[in-house]
Amino acid sequence: MDGKVLIFSAPSGSGKSTVVSHLLRLHPELEFSVSATSRKPRGEEKNGVEYWFLTEEKFRGLIDEDKFVEYEEVYPGRFYGTLKSEVERIWSKGNVIIFDVDVKGGVNLKKYFGDKALSVFIQAPSVEVLRERLISRGTDSMEDIEKRVAKAEEELTYAPQFDKVLVNDDLKTALDEAEAMVADFLK
Repeated sequence: MDGKVLIFSAPSGSGKSTVVSHLLRLHPELEFSVSATSRKPRGEEKNGVEYWFLTEEKFRGLIDEDKFVEYEEVYPGRFYGTLKSEVERIWSKGNVIIFDVDVKGGVNLKKYFGDKALSVFIQAPSVEVLRERLISRGTDSMEDIEKRVAKAEEELTYAPQFDKVLVNDDLKTALDEAEAMVADFLK
């Protein structure tokens, strides 16, 4: 395996998916890595687009066969991970992999890829701003928002394990900074 990878991780509501989508539009050489999960598809999600949807048994079998770069059991029986075949598929085309993963996954991917990877931790300017962003989305109950905020507070402790920390206070500034980081890494 050879090639470069970009790893973006963040607590929920920090703007990670917005930054990753922006970078994918700017750089045709970047390709999104589709993660595998043992959860069921939600809404209009399609296999191979948002995730590779696997049964828990299939996921555990692939773990036993050492088919993952990294994986995590986020909740009992609910797995998420990066398939080695996905990495090989993207690199075989000469593309750079871009990951949009949770914080622990980001740390594990950086350990695996080492100097081939640029890992970026995106964070809101404060936990209160994060809470406000999650509320304004209007997609979660207050109970779920408070769970996400509590998780975010714990995830913030992982920031020093990343190569770069990007504070998303102003979206335009954050996108400009992300572009500069990526351009520098890809040189």
